[in-house]
Amino acid sequence: MALAMEEPRKLRGHKSTATCCIASRDRPGLVLTSGEDGCVCWFDLRCKDVQFIIDVGTEPVSSLCFKTGNENILYASSGNEIKSFDVHTLSANSWKPLESFSYNKDEVNQVVCNGKSSFLASADDSGDVKIIDIGQRCLYKTLRAGHTSICSSVQFIPWRPWEVITGGLDSKLVLWDFSKGRSQKIIDFGSDTNNNSGQCLNPAFVHSIAIPEIDMVDKLDKICAVARGDGIVDLINIESELSRKGTSSKGSSSSSNNAIKRVCLDYSIGGHNAAVSCVAFSLFKEKGRFLISGGNDKTVKIWDCFKCLDLNNNNNNRDLLHLNIILSKKVNWLCTNQSDSENLVVCDTTRVVKVYSIS
Repeated sequence: MALAMEEPRKLRGHKSTATCCIASRDRPGLVLTSGEDGCVCWFDLRCKDVQFIIDVGTEPVSSLCFKTGNENILYASSGNEIKSFDVHTLSANSWKPLESFSYNKDEVNQVVCNGKSSFLASADDSGDVKIIDIGQRCLYKTLRAGHTSICSSVQFIPWRPWEVITGGLDSKLVLWDFSKGRSQKIIDFGSDTNNNSGQCLNPAFVHSIAIPEIDMVDKLDKICAVARGDGIVDLINIESELSRKGTSSKGSSSSSNNAIKRVCLDYSIGGHNAAVSCVAFSLFKEKGRFLISGGNDKTVKIWDCFKCLDLNNNNNNRDLLHLNIILSKKVNWLCTNQSDSENLVVCDTTRVVKVYSIS
């Protein structure tokens, strides 16, 4: 359903387009954003103005993540570098990073930290993924030859501590054992010949991946959400895919052993009609209840995950879409926080970050 939303709160601090946003798990209302201006803005939603601005460098900051378990440590990717900052040591006159890693040969698209805060993973334009040992401050492994084009997204799999999943502009989703440095499974969305009528004809590039946090798994199962360039959002059961041999294509939604293998959220049930740029599981209300997707069609769609994954759901498929928010610009990135209000943060193609209240 499309509802008239209240005017969003606007966060100002960047001098050019905002590229990424993350929200604190430990401190409600704390939101960090990055931009093409090479800066990171630190917002406390309890306050009116930006708290402070970190000058990372001259190149755009493409991605942000906290160090798991210690949100005073921030990682930011800029160009082919990953820089870490300790917010306790920052001042207006000193933006010197704690550490800087330059293992990626090309521009980094996403950096993430694993649940034990022992490794970073960084995906870059060459298609490679670097696994960095945080404690030893060295390169642990390079994941190569899984993607033939830009690797746009990477996530650790919390219930499989030595595995990551990556997506790329070759329309492939790759599951890796990074302890061995090799791929375990490749899903090729480019071989999908069952495209739905009315769906946009862009390639099925993988722009973003979301994995539920470990405390969401009991309700959502061991799934991942995939934002695709053809406007489709896929929900994929990782364990079901790993149990299948060989490279697989999209295929149709099916179930076995009382688990959903794949759910396809497309234009026919109210989905996007242009590329999907970002997906995230909700942290507000009942954690994981909603999947949020944002796209180049200038919309943010809020999907009811519980209904999407319910094998016995006899409701009309359009009930899967909980809310449709119409924007004025394309979405670059989004995230959620645990608050009851001001809980959806959206970076669009402007320098002003928008904050919506979802109930």
